[in-house]
Amino acid sequence: MYNSKIGGLGYYVPETVVTNEELTKYMDTSDEWIQERTGIKERRYAKKHEETTTTMAARAAEKAIADAGIDKEDIDFIIFATLSPDYFFPGCGVLLQRELGITKTEIGAIDIRNQCSGFVYGLSVADQFVKTGMYKNVLLVGAEMHSMGLDFDTRGRNVTVIFGDGAGAAIIQPTEEEGKGILTTHLHSDGTCAEELAMITPGSHGGYHLGKEKFGFPDEDSPGGIYITQKMLDDHLIYPNMTGPLVFKWAVQKFPAVIKEALAKTELQASDIDMLIPHQANLRISQFVQKVMGLSDDQVYNNIQKYGNTTAASIPIALCEARDAGKIKSGDLVCLAAFGSGFTWGSALIRW
Repeated sequence: MYNSKIGGLGYYVPETVVTNEELTKYMDTSDEWIQERTGIKERRYAKKHEETTTTMAARAAEKAIADAGIDKEDIDFIIFATLSPDYFFPGCGVLLQRELGITKTEIGAIDIRNQCSGFVYGLSVADQFVKTGMYKNVLLVGAEMHSMGLDFDTRGRNVTVIFGDGAGAAIIQPTEEEGKGILTTHLHSDGTCAEELAMITPGSHGGYHLGKEKFGFPDEDSPGGIYITQKMLDDHLIYPNMTGPLVFKWAVQKFPAVIKEALAKTELQASDIDMLIPHQANLRISQFVQKVMGLSDDQVYNNIQKYGNTTAASIPIALCEARDAGKIKSGDLVCLAAFGSGFTWGSALIRW
């Protein structure tokens, strides 16, 4: 068995900066209201009809490949985490392969649908592949283009003000350095409250457990006609929804728990953490977790203030930024942690 490490990092955020003040043109909100609840000051939106989740992922991947000192042809597997894919199917993994121009090698590609926890889940999968010697250069990407599917109206402001676009990538490789690399990963889920942070429609549920009348599904037994209805469009039921207080309550419990689980597995303490990179869900959640774990400001990295919540992309973007800023150095203990839709949550400890 090998150890695995993050051999290269890269990220991409669109050029267009959207401030809180700009959102007031579309909904009843304010800069003060948004910052008080989320800590967000601005976010980035991709260019419509020019950029997609996949194209942003490719830009981040190109930087990670260069950072790792390898060629794109050296990639032998792709893992793509997103909740905002270009298509319902096929997944973005194969689209990224095509965008990077590495189809001749016919490498495998999988898509991770674990939303905010997607990058941590993907890291755990990549870790297993590399540890067993199956692959040597796994490209792991988290990318999101939320702006194409948000409700820019007051009714959707609780969700819309939070999210932004971007992509982050990492190259996972084997390492022979004793005690270095990915030390442990921990993954969890509980689907009890799945609909409390979700995009329900369009979908193939046909009203199962949710009530077909709400979505305007037909009564007849003939096949077809239940994926999307006019009522969904008329009643604006095609956007994501979130029960904020419930999500917050779960997050502030599961974040510390899964971090402590990783520390216990490695017989380390919170004080041993040099840098915690939490999923950038909400600055208030990160601050709460920081307090519970007894960590200083220098031990936690947050950038949600300028990018918003980029879901699967948030951890790799923040990780790359923190490293580039000199906040992570060789030998440091880095902890990654995430919680989100599903609910799913997870953590990873890395000796840099």
